[in-house]
Amino acid sequence: MDVQGTVAAGWEPVRDAFLRNFEQRGERGAAVAVHHDGVRVVDLWAGTRDVGPGADAAPWTADTAQVVRSATKGVAAAVPLLLHQRGLLDLDAPVAAYWPEFKAAGKDRVTVRQLLAHRAGVPVLDRPLTLAEAVDLPTATGAIAAQAPVWEPGTAHGYHAHTFSWLLSGLVHRVTGRTIGHWVAEEITGPLGLDLWIGLPAAETHRVGRIGPVEEIEPAGGGALRLRPKRSVSEAYKDPASLTRRAFGVIDPKPDENDPVYRAAELPGSAGVATARALAGFYAATLGPVDGAARLFTPDTLALARTEESAGPDRVLLVGTRFGLGHMLHGPASPLLGPSSFGHPGRGGSLGFADPDAGVALGYVTNGMRRTVTADPRAQSLVRAVKSVTDGRP
Repeated sequence: MDVQGTVAAGWEPVRDAFLRNFEQRGERGAAVAVHHDGVRVVDLWAGTRDVGPGADAAPWTADTAQVVRSATKGVAAAVPLLLHQRGLLDLDAPVAAYWPEFKAAGKDRVTVRQLLAHRAGVPVLDRPLTLAEAVDLPTATGAIAAQAPVWEPGTAHGYHAHTFSWLLSGLVHRVTGRTIGHWVAEEITGPLGLDLWIGLPAAETHRVGRIGPVEEIEPAGGGALRLRPKRSVSEAYKDPASLTRRAFGVIDPKPDENDPVYRAAELPGSAGVATARALAGFYAATLGPVDGAARLFTPDTLALARTEESAGPDRVLLVGTRFGLGHMLHGPASPLLGPSSFGHPGRGGSLGFADPDAGVALGYVTNGMRRTVTADPRAQSLVRAVKSVTDGRP
């Protein structure tokens, strides 16, 4: 495999791990970028930009972007934090103070903090939405506003896999008057010069590869983080009546993620498109200045981003998870670099996160989707390689 890009001296273990993903773990096309103390120290890409039916053999290039699924949530979660930082959003106010319709069906006391921490109790819809309904902001936010919670809000947490898109979209639109995709473009990615979109512009479609499933392969003799779900988890994904299955099935029929309509949708929970450089650059900017641009988060906001709001059994994923205010935090279900890490994986592969203690930001983007939800072995191999460097291990 011909790996392209650059690696700073001392960061070669990341390149080695990236190459092994192609040689041993069935990687087809991918990129990884790492910033350390505001400087990009890893910028690598390899393979083909397309995978799956109808794929061609065009090579992955320096500016190839892909749908990153729920890794979008980590970028979107910065929006309410920045609104709070600017004095425009009270995290402990009821959501209904900004979005009056949301108080329906017993949600009048749900706070912004609970909404962001997956504690609002609305990970499902009684009636799934079509793709056309899901991408229409008034229709989708109206559906989630009318939905009754499936547990008493604030008493438990469960991953709002897709409904997070409409919860966050509805809130941000009512606070700012802008859609979340436009807010991100105008306030984050535009000023930082990042190739990352929540709502892909038509002019950028030529840069985006096709994602698709790839075979589950692990190195002979082990050495990878093997994820063997408990029987209860496996059965929940198969049971149409389970919260797990319903949470991942709120758009029905399941959308084609390579469809231009899906890519253009402002779905901040699942449909962002990004390069690895952009994911890493975004998280680096939460820690400090990058390429002359001002840092995104003040020290107080950075502390909020890494603070635990939910922990323990997840009613949707059925494993122990940890969340802050929209970000996943380091833990057994989603291992990141260490206790200070915050970010978000994308189901099937992609990952972005920051670690304030280590001064590290990482972005990993792939076109090969596996069955993993929160801890893909390819991403984890890269995280371990970064940790070997920051810990000073050979």
